[in-house]
Amino acid sequence: MELHKKDNFSRRNFLKTSVLASGGLLIGFNLLIACKPGVQMPVDIDSLNFNDFNAFIKISNEGYVTIFSPNPEIGQGVKTSMPMLIAEELDVDWKNVTVAQGVLDTNNYTRQLAGGSQSIRFGWEALRQTGATAKQMLVNAAALKWNVAASTLKASKGIITNQNGETLGYGEVVKEAAILAVPENVVLKDPKDFTIIGQEIINVDIDKIITGKRLFGIDYKADGMLVATVLRPPSFGQKLKSFDATEAKKVKGVIDVITIGDKARKYLDTGKNNWTVKLSKTDKVVVIAENTWAAMKGKKALSAVWEEDGQLESTEDHEKALTAILDGKNLNINREDGAVENAFATADKVIEKTYHSPFLPHNCMEPMNFYANVTADKIHLVGPVQTPEYAAKVVAALLDFDLDKIHLEMTRMGGGFGRRLYGDFVYEAAEISNLIKKPVKLVSTREDDMTTGIYKPAVKYRIKAALKDGKVTGYHLIEAAIGSNMYGAISNFFPAGCIPNYKVETGNYNSNITTGAWRAPYTNFLAFAEQSFFDELAIELNIDAIQLRLDLLQNVKNTTDERIEYSGQRMEDTIKLVREKANWGTTKEGVYQGFSAYYSHNTHVAEIAEIEIKDGLPIIKKVTVAVDCGIVVNPTGARNQVEGGVLDGIGHAMYSDFSFKDGKPQDQNFDTYRLIRINETPKVDVYFVENNNAPTGLGEPGLPPAGGAVANAINAALGKRIYRQPFVKEFNESSMLS
Repeated sequence: MELHKKDNFSRRNFLKTSVLASGGLLIGFNLLIACKPGVQMPVDIDSLNFNDFNAFIKISNEGYVTIFSPNPEIGQGVKTSMPMLIAEELDVDWKNVTVAQGVLDTNNYTRQLAGGSQSIRFGWEALRQTGATAKQMLVNAAALKWNVAASTLKASKGIITNQNGETLGYGEVVKEAAILAVPENVVLKDPKDFTIIGQEIINVDIDKIITGKRLFGIDYKADGMLVATVLRPPSFGQKLKSFDATEAKKVKGVIDVITIGDKARKYLDTGKNNWTVKLSKTDKVVVIAENTWAAMKGKKALSAVWEEDGQLESTEDHEKALTAILDGKNLNINREDGAVENAFATADKVIEKTYHSPFLPHNCMEPMNFYANVTADKIHLVGPVQTPEYAAKVVAALLDFDLDKIHLEMTRMGGGFGRRLYGDFVYEAAEISNLIKKPVKLVSTREDDMTTGIYKPAVKYRIKAALKDGKVTGYHLIEAAIGSNMYGAISNFFPAGCIPNYKVETGNYNSNITTGAWRAPYTNFLAFAEQSFFDELAIELNIDAIQLRLDLLQNVKNTTDERIEYSGQRMEDTIKLVREKANWGTTKEGVYQGFSAYYSHNTHVAEIAEIEIKDGLPIIKKVTVAVDCGIVVNPTGARNQVEGGVLDGIGHAMYSDFSFKDGKPQDQNFDTYRLIRINETPKVDVYFVENNNAPTGLGEPGLPPAGGAVANAINAALGKRIYRQPFVKEFNESSMLS
């Protein structure tokens, strides 16, 4: 991709105001050509809604710049990195830039979400065009003022300079720029000329975060706001039969106890439900109180009777169901290359292994919450949600409101990981406010989140390989997942294209336990299974584990198969970088290494874990990571994302387990549910492949390879192969301390 070409920049997709009450220039560009024709920008800046994938630049007469970040911020750093792209091409001094969070506007713009590690990838060129076009308009205004050709001027750090050395600040020409025509073509910078992109930029919210300013939904307050907590069925497969609120209403601060569910039932009966909705036809009991403490005490005082409304499933039932799928029940063929059955029939040896992963909750640090104020003519929504536009549309349908009467403000999120793709907490808050006719904030407890949420599906993989004449000639992967139709999208990842006879089959068990996206969907466990399996193949073939992957990648480097989603060359470069940085195979005595590599979210990642043995047990010391994510916009944020993904992957692979008994989750809080602890986190060294390719995802790709790297290192040290997560089931839990 040529990054500094001239781009045809449609006038229709670039909006500007000619008169502003503030005397500044406001420029907006629709990032995904999603702006609807004819939409006019309001004159009053304070009334503007700055929306998803629409960047707006405000420049004051003094030269200060405000860039509105439209995407939901879930900790992935887009509130910092997306404005950096604009500021780079605008050529302003970053210290003079203020970043503000935009709000939702479904009337004029489409597609607004945070998920899939795609924000920077989708915004890369369009955001830069926004800044470059704004700069060109300012330069053109200065050229008119000096009566010279615009091509003779230079702009840097908000200052325009002519050939005589005279200067004008951006703020001195904003009024003139506001009445000029929008340039049809803009020239983007060559990456070698970047001054902001690639620099270590601190999170724009960091000061507010560490000083406790109100950024998160859980912090939000409004005049007259009440607090609500919701009592839901304790087991999946139950519904409310009756309840007694006598004791709950005695709690000081409790105002009322109501039920909700009618609106949800009506909505679901329309058949509009899909994977981004998490609603239940079951009535739920709601405690309304003056404050959070009273609401939670009131909920504990409720007495409810539940009755069966479906199968009450246990973990043993899920194990049997998954095994039945692996044995051929209700399988779908996702991809089949070559003659797979013949490859196995003529093989010198066939290796077959099965891998197991449990359900997992998301465990966002900030429990689910949302504010709603439903009045006769407007709905005001505020809080942390990854899919604000979709949430607003569902609320409009639930409450029979026009979409343009809904105003949704996004707060920073204390974690998302896919959980906040599902706006059940938004819908509940809106339904409650609609019933009580007052502003209300729904607040969940940790127990609510862990026991009535959405889970990463329990999954089993059975992998079989045919070996012939020292090569892998056949490969058959069967995936069985509980309660998810999201799986099966992995048939075009590695090793597709590397093995001539290749087959992927998938099956799903329809459960009443709610499942959905969990950080790095599809690949979060598959990478562990496949990368552990390839380690076994390397041992069987008596070949270095890394060399086996490199040899296989030669078969796909020049493929014309358009189904293949990863790059053989980029994966090879990434693997070679981590091999070099981790000194693969040359570590000191007593240090054991494990390798893993995977492609997800358009990014190639390779990891090498190092462990030592103490008292016969493994201790994880370090993980070296190589990443090809294209141009690194903000190295500080990028490293944070990779490190966090690696530790998240290691922690869940080693420690986290979740089970059900008669439909009831067996863990309710962190006293029994195990997460990685700070003294168990290894050192993580991150290296980026240097190239000028457009940026790809970073929030998730570091997670999938982590578990496989650790498992392979454990096998190298102890000769013990792990097939089931969490790993602590194979060891004394206290052993894996760094």
